Amino acid sequence: MLRTALKPRSLGLLAVAILIVIAFVQLGRWQLGVAEDEALRENLEKARAQQPVAIESILQPHTDFPNHESTRPVSATGEFGTDQVVVANRRLDGRTGFWLVAPLRVSATGATLPVLRGWIASPTDLPPVPSGTVTVTGGLAPPESPYAGESPPEGQLGSIDTSILVGRWSGDLYNAFVFQQTEAPEPAAGDLGELGELERVPTPSGDTGFKWRNAAYAFQWWIFALFALYLWWRIVRDEQRDDEEAEAEAQAQAEEAARGADSIPGDNGTRDPGEAAADEHHEHRHP
Repeated sequence: MLRTALKPRSLGLLAVAILIVIAFVQLGRWQLGVAEDEALRENLEKARAQQPVAIESILQPHTDFPNHESTRPVSATGEFGTDQVVVANRRLDGRTGFWLVAPLRVSATGATLPVLRGWIASPTDLPPVPSGTVTVTGGLAPPESPYAGESPPEGQLGSIDTSILVGRWSGDLYNAFVFQQTEAPEPAAGDLGELGELERVPTPSGDTGFKWRNAAYAFQWWIFALFALYLWWRIVRDEQRDDEEAEAEAQAQAEEAARGADSIPGDNGTRDPGEAAADEHHEHRHP
């Protein structure tokens, strides 16, 4: 079969099949992206439709994080403490920088809620926290896992790990943090730093789910890609079979022709007795 597959015609068909496979695989990947985007869009719309609820109504200090409330919009009213922490190696829009996290003493419970105020490019000259009572709103998130990588520089953290924060901030601590999106009253222009050096970090979408209809389209394209390869293999196999049948027929014709040639009468070195007697009589008459 290899000999047939290496024929120019077979190689040309293989090149076409490969191009088709590449196209179908890319179409399948595109459909998967559509499936994820559709699910993400639905979740974001659902999250935007939810009204923020007071954090004390769904979570109390020292209690397990309610996973079903992840990314839920919440509000918290209280006063910020000045002991802010910087979380290293965080990306925003393709840039590497730092998260700025501040302790908010929630008025309703007296416990401290870690609030991710935003992203900063440099860990120096931190934007000050607003003074007085404020109400922040944002997406609720569980605490991050302990950082297991290389130790960050002094004064920085590797993750929002409440087991570290509880030893740094006094009092009770919420087992969660908030991606701050808004603040009331609105801060003055200078409070966020010059040129907007503090940028809000969008709340992650959480579990995006999947749009299985679009995923089914993706699998369909990949099945078409496999079928294109199968079709090429089938063409090569059929051509090989035709070649083998043609060779067998040609060989049979050659063998039949050889048998026919062997059956034709011819001079095999023997003489008829009558011819021998006539020759002898002729020799006696002409000595």
